[in-house]
Amino acid sequence: MFDLVYPLDPAPVVAVKSLPKSAEVLPIVEESGMVVSRTTRKACHNGSHLLHPVVHLHIINRYGCIYLQRRSLQKDICPGYWDTAVGGHVSYGEQLEEALYREAYEELSLSEFNPLLLGTYVFENELERELVAVYATIKAEVPEPKNDEVIEGKFWTIEEIESAIGTDVLTPNFEQEYKRIKNLLLALL
Repeated sequence: MFDLVYPLDPAPVVAVKSLPKSAEVLPIVEESGMVVSRTTRKACHNGSHLLHPVVHLHIINRYGCIYLQRRSLQKDICPGYWDTAVGGHVSYGEQLEEALYREAYEELSLSEFNPLLLGTYVFENELERELVAVYATIKAEVPEPKNDEVIEGKFWTIEEIESAIGTDVLTPNFEQEYKRIKNLLLALL
């Protein structure tokens, strides 16, 4: 578990000459959650491997099914793939749960839920390096995708998810995370 610890004065800007007013600004952190600098989302996703925090929310129902969202075809990474119910970056100045509620509302119009922190880990691929805070909640109703970031969403059975692993249907990030937290999700039931 980590909390984001921001410096008293704004953290220095790295990897870009200046922060454009329209840019999404993200904190750059140590694995402990200490904010050491800030930069643009674009700078975090260009292969720089600047460690930045993200939040994920898994939604499970009482029948043991897990809600997944299908990513927009306009996404830069894994367009059209099925992924974690809610996932997003923590903006500079936000705390983890603030970002979690903001992202849940932006993506699924979800505002009434009780998140349970399952754990944290570092995810890295060729483009980025993320400090992921993984949450779960139990919901009976089916969330409704709200914006152009999500094509659709539905509850999947464990068998459906496990059959889809390795078939280029699910994001690689989701597949890794699912293997890590499957037992924790099922323990919530």
